[in-house]
Amino acid sequence: MIRMEISLFLKNVPGELGNLTALFGEAGINIDAITIQDASAYVQKLFEARGKSLKRLASSASYSSMRRDSAQFALIRLLTDKVDESVALLKKNDYLFDTKEVVAIDITNKPGEFAKITRKFGEEEININYVYGSVSDDGAKCLFVFCPEDVKTADAIFKDGKY
Repeated sequence: MIRMEISLFLKNVPGELGNLTALFGEAGINIDAITIQDASAYVQKLFEARGKSLKRLASSASYSSMRRDSAQFALIRLLTDKVDESVALLKKNDYLFDTKEVVAIDITNKPGEFAKITRKFGEEEININYVYGSVSDDGAKCLFVFCPEDVKTADAIFKDGKY
């Protein structure tokens, strides 16, 4: 199923994630899935991409400065049960964020199930940019979030949770 993912940068200091998650909790918004990564890896990919292009957007000194600064932030990607309310809450509290369509699939937690899904992406020639998920007790459902290059086709392939 297509879901809207919210991506934001958060200061990489103790208590910031607690503040963000408390904000959602106090508003009655559930976080269905979340992944957190050091933003410097994300920024590093941007530098590599820029280096391959013929056009530079900033000086080399600016890139170095951005790279150092990026270690002070974490890249958060999350799904909530109330997207519109989440977006309004983040705006109200001055968070910088973006939204993007992704495909969320409930997967049975047993050996080989994840392989079935990832193979299906490959068979359909759909590249997966990133994925994150959860595990649960044996046999229970787990939510996995895929960011494929072609969201609409991926959603059609996995319609109604069938894979």
